Amino acid sequence: MNAPQSQFFHHAATLERELAWTAAVIEASIKLYFGQDEGLGDVRALTPPDLAGADGPYAAVLREHAFGFEERIILMLALAPHLRPQLLDHFLMKNVHYERGFTEFGGLAASHGGFMPTIETAAFVLCGDNLARRLDLVDLFQPAHALRKEQLLDLDTGASQQGLFASALAIHPQQLGRLTRGSDYRPDFSASFPARPLATVLEWQDLVLSDPVMEEVEEIKAWIAHRDTLLHGWQLGRHVRPGFRSLFYGPPGTGKTLTATLLGKECGLDVYRIDLSLVVSKYIGETEKNLAGVFDQAERRNWILFFDEADALFGKRTQTSSANDRYANQEVAFLLQRLEEFPGVVILASNLKGNIDDAFARRFQSMIYFPMPDVEERFSLWSKAFVQAGRLGPGIDLQVLAAEYEISGAAVSNVVRYAALMALRGGASCVSLADLRQGIRRELRKEGKMM
Repeated sequence: MNAPQSQFFHHAATLERELAWTAAVIEASIKLYFGQDEGLGDVRALTPPDLAGADGPYAAVLREHAFGFEERIILMLALAPHLRPQLLDHFLMKNVHYERGFTEFGGLAASHGGFMPTIETAAFVLCGDNLARRLDLVDLFQPAHALRKEQLLDLDTGASQQGLFASALAIHPQQLGRLTRGSDYRPDFSASFPARPLATVLEWQDLVLSDPVMEEVEEIKAWIAHRDTLLHGWQLGRHVRPGFRSLFYGPPGTGKTLTATLLGKECGLDVYRIDLSLVVSKYIGETEKNLAGVFDQAERRNWILFFDEADALFGKRTQTSSANDRYANQEVAFLLQRLEEFPGVVILASNLKGNIDDAFARRFQSMIYFPMPDVEERFSLWSKAFVQAGRLGPGIDLQVLAAEYEISGAAVSNVVRYAALMALRGGASCVSLADLRQGIRRELRKEGKMM
């Protein structure tokens, strides 16, 4: 058995022990409630397994937050539908007097025919008919408690008009894989989570920027590397805002997105690009809701957030001449608040600095202009594109191309792709100067620079 298999085996064994203990507690709580306690006065007499030296993420979470009897039962009730749904079948028994389930068990009908616990279920198991304990239990489901604060539970407490105890007791989706398999969670792109991860096969040394621009980008790297020391070691947390906000602006194709992506790759952080077409909604409150979900996830998992074409959300506010204007300005106010509170790195990209609202601009730690590459930088871009020897046809001088055509890094990539495809299409093993020039003309026409 290799190391990963061994770790998985031990983690499964830990969960087995916890499930067996939870089953015993559930059975005892039912017997106590119906006067069949057989000498057991309290479910807390059933000591939970000692997981002090246990392997796996579940045991690690218990140790990290010093969770006790109540928190462990709550977590296992929420995990049971995913791990062992039959564990909850006790709660499907019918009240013969009323020919329906027991109200005190709580719960919701599950699509698989089983039982989905609610907070009422946890209250029954942990409190029985003890009102004082029931009232104390509420504290475990408040936003400040680790079960909620660390997003272990996913409670839709505002959806039900029946109160807190009617809320479904569910594990947060981002924690399910972690607690059951130890796997990392990546949310799916959707209207409720309008963000996609950015990735690239390029490395930091492939980035072609002028020295002044690179120096400003290095400042962001320094913040990521030393922010904890700055805020806590140097005790500047009271005077320095917790996050870093930067505006990348300049002509299209000059490396703004690539720089953000490589920052994450170089620093070991995921970079998520916000899809503004899904964020912005005509319905009141939806834009804020969509963004709040992304910010909450990013804060928890230390992502870099990248807003491309940021003018759509961070543009100048309008005069409040209509209700729509007021709602749009409310969205800007919400964004300002979330940017102020976000402890990570947020990068906004825009073609024009002047399009960004001044209220946002004042909150940037850096504003980095990405100009069109100069001759030397264009030569570097052309050279890095043709790293394999023998792919340049006769008569091609990259220094001449760099000096002759003022195009962006993205345009260089498009030209190289076009010329390589034309070579392969014609059965050649190298690109021709004619195809390179034709590709350049195509790019210039896109930009309205007719040749």
